[in-house]
Amino acid sequence: MKILLKIRYIGTHYCGYQVQPNGVTVQQRLNEAALAVFGYDCDVVGCSRTDSGVHANLFCATVAKKGMNCLETEIPVERIPHALSAHLPTDIAVFDAQWVGADFHARYDVREKEYLYRFYTGRIRDPFEEERSYHLPALAGEEAFLRMNEAAKTLCGKQDFAAYMAQGSKVVETVRTIYRSEMLREGDILIYRVSADGFLYNMVRILAGTLAAVGQGRLSPDDVRRITEKRDRSLAGATAPACGLYLNRVIYPHDLT
Repeated sequence: MKILLKIRYIGTHYCGYQVQPNGVTVQQRLNEAALAVFGYDCDVVGCSRTDSGVHANLFCATVAKKGMNCLETEIPVERIPHALSAHLPTDIAVFDAQWVGADFHARYDVREKEYLYRFYTGRIRDPFEEERSYHLPALAGEEAFLRMNEAAKTLCGKQDFAAYMAQGSKVVETVRTIYRSEMLREGDILIYRVSADGFLYNMVRILAGTLAAVGQGRLSPDDVRRITEKRDRSLAGATAPACGLYLNRVIYPHDLT
């Protein structure tokens, strides 16, 4: 058995989730906390490789003794979130833990992921939205919202999303199924919500950038449909900044989250 953690973090000061030699990452901080709590090196395997500056409302990761598929501890599972969080910086928190089988994989067993992308449309910048959203006043107004929502709906279903993959990616299979693609509004905040069985590299940020171009009148909803069909990255919008992106939900076959 190993432990499945549910985690929230603000990604502003991290070089993404996965450990790398060039900067501090969320996984590095979790590894350090796990060593402090359990007393030995652990493998902390995440559900996704979020990029530098990306946030998570719900991120899942398993913890096991390094080189093994099990965790040995006398700490009650309900106390593990508090124990780990006590050794984490204030922008990372573990809020739940549960036992899962040794064969469970936090990344490969994911059935569906949901992301949010937040646009702040206020005329004047808001310091509370700095590094939490993409400030784009040009998206203010009902017309922009309706155009973006119409375009977002065209992305639903099983389609080839090569047009929304970062150039240089080595992924060959670019067909994915998007279950939900819609715009929401909360005052001056526009939220793009998208869930799928998987995402290509930078896919959500490119989708968000393309929808922003629709809201600004540089593309139409029909253009988005044609861009998807042509599978040409050069026709889609710019890659939106990482600061507006949140991993929002992770769903496993047995509803562990």
